[in-house]
Amino acid sequence: MPGRLRHLAINADDVQRARGFYEAVFGWTFEPWGPLNYYQVKNAGDGFLGALQERRELKPGAPMLGFEATMAVDDIAATIAAVEAAGGKIVRPAIYIEGVGRLIYFEDTEGNLVGAMQYDKGVFD
Repeated sequence: MPGRLRHLAINADDVQRARGFYEAVFGWTFEPWGPLNYYQVKNAGDGFLGALQERRELKPGAPMLGFEATMAVDDIAATIAAVEAAGGKIVRPAIYIEGVGRLIYFEDTEGNLVGAMQYDKGVFD
């Protein structure tokens, strides 16, 4: 099955300021989830989750300046192999997020940083 866009994170220097901006512009509602200054937006589209979080570096020295996309995949190990075979690099090895799934971040051949997650059954069912 092809990868599907399932998650988009907005990285912000001032999370509360960004929250107010996106509430005003798109009418999104944010719910606290997980770590401090991490919010989920659930009304951004059917079968899709959004997040608002503090800016971070997925690759050392490269702060995330744009939206951070995560693709849903059926098999994280196969995705890792495909990324590497196609010339990409894994920049964050697989981690498990309890009740969500296994997540990696990779750099494509053009320097873009992208997430891939094998979601647990029931997350989007």
